[in-house]
Amino acid sequence: MGNAEGRAPRRAQPRGNPGSFDELHRLCKEVFPPQMEGVKLIVTKTLSSHFQVTHTVHMSTLGPSGYRFNATFVGDRQLGPTEVFPTLLGDMDSSGSLNAQALHLLGDHLRAKAVFQTHQAKFVTWQFDGEYRGEDCTATLTLGNPDLLGGSAPNWVTTLNVGYGGAHASYYHRANEQVQVGVELEANTRLQESTFTFGYQLTLPGANAVFRGLLDSNWSVGGVLEKKLPPLPVTLALGAFLNHCRSRFHCGFTVTVG
Repeated sequence: MGNAEGRAPRRAQPRGNPGSFDELHRLCKEVFPPQMEGVKLIVTKTLSSHFQVTHTVHMSTLGPSGYRFNATFVGDRQLGPTEVFPTLLGDMDSSGSLNAQALHLLGDHLRAKAVFQTHQAKFVTWQFDGEYRGEDCTATLTLGNPDLLGGSAPNWVTTLNVGYGGAHASYYHRANEQVQVGVELEANTRLQESTFTFGYQLTLPGANAVFRGLLDSNWSVGGVLEKKLPPLPVTLALGAFLNHCRSRFHCGFTVTVG
């Protein structure tokens, strides 16, 4: 039998490119609240359209306190809201440890990234990545050469990353403009343990506030509330985390300027 009269034929929706390897789990992880402890002050200064610096002071009672300096340079070629080439990032703490990244576009489909890390002026590690970005797929080659399987849709992203040490799967879903949820599963074959994490994000545009909550299989619960104070370029964040099994509780407060 033919199609009913007046019914439009269904068209396959284009899947689009799933994004780079490093960004596959980003949407899911951004839903989870970041760990906060102590007091943190972040000051960001934009020096030009290409150069930006950030000063961070962290005072903690559980871990070491310190100062971090971050510098970011971006070029003129912009492919998207978060893709500008070339990009150079450097982050150094008060002990002299450095994390540096360089990203460059080699062509319409090829991207390259170099990562260097030192610890207290001693060279620790380096890594080079090469990435091919097609219309509906991404192929990434790194030193570890992990396998990759991913798919995406307009309002959800599901990702499975499999390697020799285990597997990492995540699912991100945007219900609407205010509600986002994420589920993450990490399995480590060497340690023979798995971790399941559920997180959600609530955006309140009228209150200039964002709340992120988290619950994992280790019986840890936590939340972070971020509040912007327009017209001032100031963002306040308050977070608290509790582990019932280990009877651990910590909280933190962050002020971001810029």
